[in-house]
Amino acid sequence: MKKQFIKFTIITLLILLPLVSLYPFLWWVFIPYALLVSMGFYDMSQTKHALWRNYPVLGRFRWVLEELRPPIRQYFIESDIDGVPFNRQTRGLVYRRSKKMMSTIPFGTKVDLYRPGYEWIGHSLQAIDSHTIDQSPRVLIGEANCSQPYNASVLNISAMSFGALSANAVMALGEGAKIGGFAHNSGEGGLSEYHLSTGADIIWQIGTGYFGCRDQEGKFSSEKFKEKANLPNIKMIEIKLSQGAKPGHGGILPADKNTPEIAEVRGVKPYTQVDSPPKHSAFDTVQELLAFVQNLRELSGGKPVGFKLAIGRKEEFIAICRAMHNLGIRPDFITVDGGEGGTGAAPVEYTNSVGMPLREALVFVVDTLVGFGLRKDIKIVASGRIIDGMDMVKVMAVGADLCASARGMMFSLGCIQALQCHKNKCPTGIATQDKSLSSALVVSNKKQRVANFHEETLKSFVEIYASAGLSNPSELNRTHIFYRINQTQYKRYDELFTPLNRGDLLHKPYPKEYEHYM
Repeated sequence: MKKQFIKFTIITLLILLPLVSLYPFLWWVFIPYALLVSMGFYDMSQTKHALWRNYPVLGRFRWVLEELRPPIRQYFIESDIDGVPFNRQTRGLVYRRSKKMMSTIPFGTKVDLYRPGYEWIGHSLQAIDSHTIDQSPRVLIGEANCSQPYNASVLNISAMSFGALSANAVMALGEGAKIGGFAHNSGEGGLSEYHLSTGADIIWQIGTGYFGCRDQEGKFSSEKFKEKANLPNIKMIEIKLSQGAKPGHGGILPADKNTPEIAEVRGVKPYTQVDSPPKHSAFDTVQELLAFVQNLRELSGGKPVGFKLAIGRKEEFIAICRAMHNLGIRPDFITVDGGEGGTGAAPVEYTNSVGMPLREALVFVVDTLVGFGLRKDIKIVASGRIIDGMDMVKVMAVGADLCASARGMMFSLGCIQALQCHKNKCPTGIATQDKSLSSALVVSNKKQRVANFHEETLKSFVEIYASAGLSNPSELNRTHIFYRINQTQYKRYDELFTPLNRGDLLHKPYPKEYEHYM
């Protein structure tokens, strides 16, 4: 192609020279010609891209096609149910519910009901009219141990930090939560004025960087924590041990992204690189973790304190439960994050291959707590690709008490799954700190869409379990959900995941599936 390019350059020049001599007003054509020729000779001489050297100018179109590939596939090639991470049907459902538009579909399902993995709920001939039961069910968290328990909605906003999200996105989520009466998780990036100004109920997440409650060395500061934890709209404290998208992986805030505004929120020096280590420095052992839980509960004035984790090594969670039983110290809630959880950016290997998926993680956490006789006092929050009412029904049938959604809430803000979160170029102004982009997100409009999505999703959730003859989500259990194994076989969840009995892990013989880990 190098020879062909040189020939093209010479032939084009021989054509242009006489043409311009006859028609002088065409002199401007030499400008694009010169640019094209300069680009070609640069491509042939540079050493970074072999493709450009062999195919000057033309080789650059590969990059153009790479940029166009995701949107072309999303809008013109994918079917309504094939897209990932979320298909078009799912995204469209959120958009319609957030705008209170019709969310029904015509002519039957597009889903293959005979494919392995298909799930459904068994309805009842004694179905209940959903309008006669509570349309906004709630769960009391911290009743046993707290002087300020929190009555939470069964659907809340999962952890997303200011810095990962724009200021306008944080405010829209918070104001939507305020309208709908549900909670907004701060994410590990600290409490910003954008979180607090909305007046929404806040779940303050404390990560390994202790942002907003750290001393000069990056260690946990009791004084700074107590100051913020006692603010009236801080309702719960969540200690982040790990997250589903990248469990066991620390984070880095690059110096150029650490603006004075973000630095102030996180309690760090601006324009310096800030590392979030993969583990906490405030505790090392499971006993120290539980002591930390108790300490935060006291410092916050008796507010519910729990922790969030993705399940990795089962014996580690069993050790936590054994310590809870022996010490008599228990968190008020545990947030279980599945391996399908998302983040703005994570290494591919972590996203694809690290962390237990949500369903299996929930089964294990619920059964282990039951086996140690701990389940009664600890509420379980399910997080990981929770979007619609059926998603909520399935995790609560396994044993969750309430749900948290991040990407569903982002879709309600107008996220189009452009997959630009890690580039600071989010076209909808949600996952960016570029003010020219984030200013397009109008808080006064989007806050109502967040509230609408929450309301309509709960309505769907209530309708589904009412159709199974249930009047409260706490009545859901593993007998209600069916799972297809192959085209001719299916099982109920209780047949796939046999529940443990209270106290099964307090004495031998242990259940067979636990013998090795115990």
